[in-house]
Amino acid sequence: MKIQRALISVSDKTGLLDFARGLAALDIEIISTGGTANVLQKAGISVIEISEFTGSPEILDGRVKTLHPKVHGGLLYLRENVEHAATAQIHGIEPIDLVVVNLYPFEETVAKEDVTLAEAIENIDIGGPSMIRSASKNYQSVTVVTDPADYSAVLAEMQTEDGATTPKLRERLAIKAFSTTAAYDRAIAGYLGGGQHPAGMFSLTLPLEQRLRYGENPHQKAELYGAFGDYFEKLQGKELSYNNILDITAATRLIAEFAKPTVAILKHTNPCGVATDANLKAAWDKAFATDKQAPFGGIIIANQPVDAALARAISEIFSEVIIAPDFDAEARTVLQKKKNLRLMRLLRLPGDEFRDARSVLGGLLVQDGDSAGIHELEASVVSERPPTKSELEAMEFGWRVVKHVKSNAIVYAGADRTLGIGAGQMSRVDSSRIAVWKAKEAGLSLKGSAVCSDAFFPFPDGLVAAAEAGATCAIQPGGSVRDEEVIKAANEHGVAMVFTGIRHFRH
Repeated sequence: MKIQRALISVSDKTGLLDFARGLAALDIEIISTGGTANVLQKAGISVIEISEFTGSPEILDGRVKTLHPKVHGGLLYLRENVEHAATAQIHGIEPIDLVVVNLYPFEETVAKEDVTLAEAIENIDIGGPSMIRSASKNYQSVTVVTDPADYSAVLAEMQTEDGATTPKLRERLAIKAFSTTAAYDRAIAGYLGGGQHPAGMFSLTLPLEQRLRYGENPHQKAELYGAFGDYFEKLQGKELSYNNILDITAATRLIAEFAKPTVAILKHTNPCGVATDANLKAAWDKAFATDKQAPFGGIIIANQPVDAALARAISEIFSEVIIAPDFDAEARTVLQKKKNLRLMRLLRLPGDEFRDARSVLGGLLVQDGDSAGIHELEASVVSERPPTKSELEAMEFGWRVVKHVKSNAIVYAGADRTLGIGAGQMSRVDSSRIAVWKAKEAGLSLKGSAVCSDAFFPFPDGLVAAAEAGATCAIQPGGSVRDEEVIKAANEHGVAMVFTGIRHFRH
């Protein structure tokens, strides 16, 4: 069916004039509203204003202009239905074959710091979503365009199809249109609800950002939705994989814990070495020394720009991804030699907006990000001996890392580095043994280290094993029914111990 009449009403004028000129060249009658009509008329494009088309004026300060039977009748009536066609003729309803609508900028409006409720409400579009839904419901006959990015595809198809669009294109555009109105309504509900999902419901609409080559394994299909690109800019290297994206997210959440110059190395979302220093190259040396085997094919992240010295050091091993706020020119020259290496510029750190969501059978689990920090460790001492200043620094450093290690998690740390990491074991004692073994393999001494546990020691044996390995202080949540036995063991071994009252499970 050749398109004969189009209704255009847009807030975003991007690409509008070229598109409208293309329609005019195809002899398509254009109906328009308010500001859109003014823009088109000034450009010399012939337009019928909506009030002239409907025979009714715009009223209530423009709140009512397209809510009219001639608009929605022209969109909704079934062209092949004889009764519908007769009714349309009786009431003077002419078909509208193309609707071009994008909505009032509600999200942009409410993002302003000084926005009032009245301003927000006035930017709730009514006529736009109504036309989009009417046109989308009748997509077998009507083409609906909500995104300026689709103008060229629609116009190109009309030019090759003698002024018509194909059913496949109309269906794709209708699906996109319904997704647009769903996201718009969700934004309004979220704002009016103070950021809370109303009536115990959780809804989420995210645009497709990228189709991935595959998921965790080659036989699994995968896609990336949302705004991952708002946080990172890829500077070079192969396409990101599903696993890369998980690792990059884990690495970024970890590095956000540190203000001092820090380098972290991760593998399968677990940190295998983290260190701070005034010099990033020195931080790298300490982080890499924690475990020189695991970083092969891993993820490296720094919270300061990468210079040539660090780039040369990193380039000595095989890495999948390097992330940093920037890379200087010489560092880029060094790293560009590894064409498959993915370099990611970190544009922003995650804040309180980050929430964890995981699929489960029949639904979705959603929780706040684990942003709990450390406060007043000196006031949380439960042992007879209080920790020294250096022990407090070691406990604080290790505590920032252990929350990012899969449970059961044990980290041995100094004031500025990890010394041994045990991750993901069914027994906390086994995690501790692995951490101790890793430190020995790396040639690192645990004498004077802090042992950090993501959850309480259920028995004294874990604490005793840590003391025998060389730890002189311990930080843990506390809360075991055997806390008194664990505290007694700490006192017997001269270990200074702190209870944080905060658990950091990571499943």
